[in-house]
Amino acid sequence: MELRQLRYFDAVADLCHFGQAAERLHLAQPALSQAIRRLEADLDLQLFTRTTRTVELTAAGAFFHQEVRRILADLDASVDGARNIAGGHSGLLRLGFTGTSAFTQMSRLTRLIRSVHPAVALEVQTDLLTPNQVELLLDGRLDLGVLRAPVLEAGIETRHILDEPLILALPADHRLAQESGLELADLAPEDFVAYADTRSIVYEAMVASCRSAGFTPKITQRAVSTAAALALVGAGLGVTLAPESVRSMQLQGVVFRDVQDADTIDLSLAWRTDEPSPLVSSVLDTLETHDFYSDPAATSSQEQA
Repeated sequence: MELRQLRYFDAVADLCHFGQAAERLHLAQPALSQAIRRLEADLDLQLFTRTTRTVELTAAGAFFHQEVRRILADLDASVDGARNIAGGHSGLLRLGFTGTSAFTQMSRLTRLIRSVHPAVALEVQTDLLTPNQVELLLDGRLDLGVLRAPVLEAGIETRHILDEPLILALPADHRLAQESGLELADLAPEDFVAYADTRSIVYEAMVASCRSAGFTPKITQRAVSTAAALALVGAGLGVTLAPESVRSMQLQGVVFRDVQDADTIDLSLAWRTDEPSPLVSSVLDTLETHDFYSDPAATSSQEQA
């Protein structure tokens, strides 16, 4: 049994007329009649009762027609799905976000992707430090990551989104909580909260900023995430420097202050250099053509956070 035989049978069963079915199929009527007879012989079934005036389905033919229509519909859907995946129009896209970037970049990124690729399913992981994202990207468990550059590992390509200043997070009852015009030197005697993973770009930027101001931060508490670090700050156990987007996490007992001489850190989109997925390539093209990287909203969202 061949696929074309099923399509021929479906046309004849749908119209109950060999001539009209032949026209629909752009096929000579004798060739169509011969194909249907061959199908009946292969199945050892009579699918049609024929007279000089009428063509009707037998009971077995009517049942077979229902099944054939279901099979052809499933096959057509499978072909369309495969073509959409091959063309980068559907499939599963796995996104990762570092720290507080989810608050300012997730909506921008996912809404743009969905507007252009509505058939794409999104799987999102948040609060992933840059080293974790790099590992997941290289292992093929993540497709795109919003992380802190630079990324030194081979096999990862990045595209700059924005530069984000570090700000100070401190307990609401801290002696500096109401001060303005703060400088890093003002923090020299303070206890600091830092990420447990010293490979964190934010951790490295915090330590480098403090050293540029003439002191090494006294780290007394370590946290596995930004939320945990802010909870420790709110408990009065230290202060920390964090990306400006941390303002989105308004926690009780924590206040945020600008620091004049703090460093800025890069926020970038990352993917595998040898990315074979048509979907990832298509999404990257979408971000370029829709000015994702140069959209002023990327900056204004930070200022309004």
